Amino acid sequence: MEVVILPGSRQIGKLAADAVEALILRKPDAVLGLATGSSPLPVYDELAARHERGLDFSAAHAFALDEYVGLAPGHPQSYREVIRREFSSRVNIRPENVHTPDGSAADIQAECRAYEDRMRTVGGVDLQILGVGTDGHIGFNEPGSSLASRTRIKTLIEQTRRDNARFFASLAEVPHHVVTQGLGTILEARHVLLIATGAQKAPAVRDFVEGPVAAICPASVLQFHPHATILVDEAAASSLKLADFYRHTHDHKPSWQGL
Repeated sequence: MEVVILPGSRQIGKLAADAVEALILRKPDAVLGLATGSSPLPVYDELAARHERGLDFSAAHAFALDEYVGLAPGHPQSYREVIRREFSSRVNIRPENVHTPDGSAADIQAECRAYEDRMRTVGGVDLQILGVGTDGHIGFNEPGSSLASRTRIKTLIEQTRRDNARFFASLAEVPHHVVTQGLGTILEARHVLLIATGAQKAPAVRDFVEGPVAAICPASVLQFHPHATILVDEAAASSLKLADFYRHTHDHKPSWQGL
């Protein structure tokens, strides 16, 4: 696990976009894993700007991490719509190559299996963008999730619903259930890039980076990943015991090593 501490979200967005751009240039038909929420927005802004300068997404595929269950098609806070609004409509990725779990499927379990099959069909995720919840969840794998879990339906804890209520008119409108890629599914991505900003994320960052691997902090499973890059701002890094070491490591990293 590599921890990179940067001054703010703008610098994080640029460095994350560097990794995506390098992948697309090396492998035009790369498979991207897309997160929603506030954390990845600077990345999507930077990728849209780079597309305007010529970065070509036309052969790429993208898979969303999760989706709410029960929102009407086209609901502005459905993750299908968020991904379209924040990323896919701003670059030249083909609409048919952007995949989101169907939270309105009549058979959710069958949809979960089909979603995993679609990822396998295109060769698996090359680079997965992640955020992290204040309780340490990634995707919607809440505390207590199996570290080997696959795409499935999950019940949101109230803290997550309260955190996400800012995107809705009221807490009452936030769904109780979601479809999410599992922790085992996320671990199969060849490169995981997690973004965390703000002091409210500092306890979760401390727990999953430097604490034990445990289901109570689902993001801690990334300690098992062979290529996990953690991009945090100073506020999110404020509880890390080894923060100075992480800064030293990044400052002296060989240029050939990449992100």
